[in-house]
Amino acid sequence: LSAEEAPKLSPYMKLAENLGSLVGQLAHGNLTQISIEREGAAAGLSGKPIEGAVLAGLMRQYSDTVNMVNAPFLAKERGLDVRSVRHERDGPYNTLIRVTVATSQGDRSVAGTLFGNETARLVEIFGIGVEAELAGHMLYIVNEDAPGFIGRIGTLLGESGINIGTFNLGRRDAGGEAVLLLSVDQPITKDVIDKACSLQGVKTVMALEF
Repeated sequence: LSAEEAPKLSPYMKLAENLGSLVGQLAHGNLTQISIEREGAAAGLSGKPIEGAVLAGLMRQYSDTVNMVNAPFLAKERGLDVRSVRHERDGPYNTLIRVTVATSQGDRSVAGTLFGNETARLVEIFGIGVEAELAGHMLYIVNEDAPGFIGRIGTLLGESGINIGTFNLGRRDAGGEAVLLLSVDQPITKDVIDKACSLQGVKTVMALEF
């Protein structure tokens, strides 16, 4: 890694690690393959450090001692097929990293970008556009897009003494499947998850940690 490239890569490391962590926390079933795609400005950078950061985030679900150096070896030990792809194409973002895992229950994909070449943001989750900072304690909800749901989940969290930091919403189309990503000030308990699962139209509720 050259002295010139190191500072350019630095902001990508946290983005890549968080994307790996996100897909690792959300993907169910036996993971068989992971694809790490780079396009835009990211395509012009060295792929190995970004790959190592993604795998570190992913493998942290299985080991507390994982880091960017040993993560590729741990992934290989688990029989994970790792693919790194560089795209020479223009997309909607100046720079983009997409992480896709193949599981026994199908493929799952997340994507993120850098705003201003330094601010890491999630921009897509499982095919739904949603912009969010991945940090701290978060709550992930998939629900049917319907009037009043945001108010109900806000009330539930408030009654549980949980303060919402940021609220990020994405949906496939009006009345279709929607995704909520909320950052909160404290860990989400199982009791809160169970209550959220009981709300009408809710399909999935998960607590996330970054």
